[in-house]
Amino acid sequence: MISKNVKVEVALREEDRPIAFLVQMASQFESKILFETGNKQVNVKSMMGMMSLGLDLDRLEDLTVVADGVDEEEAISKIEYYLTKGA
Repeated sequence: MISKNVKVEVALREEDRPIAFLVQMASQFESKILFETGNKQVNVKSMMGMMSLGLDLDRLEDLTVVADGVDEEEAISKIEYYLTKGA
């Protein structure tokens, strides 16, 4: 299991597409992938979970990405890139 603190640089709250893209991206990996912020922890592969976190994404600057599995390093790397640079 690895985790990485990420400073979110892209606007995720403008519409649902960026969140749907993250869910789709995470679903390509075998690893379990979570976002943690404050006292919330959500499964990035779950659209419902991500939408529940979406209430805070317009104010969110930092979050922790946690991945656990065979492709955890690649998963963290790609998700971090998307959150900091965009697609």
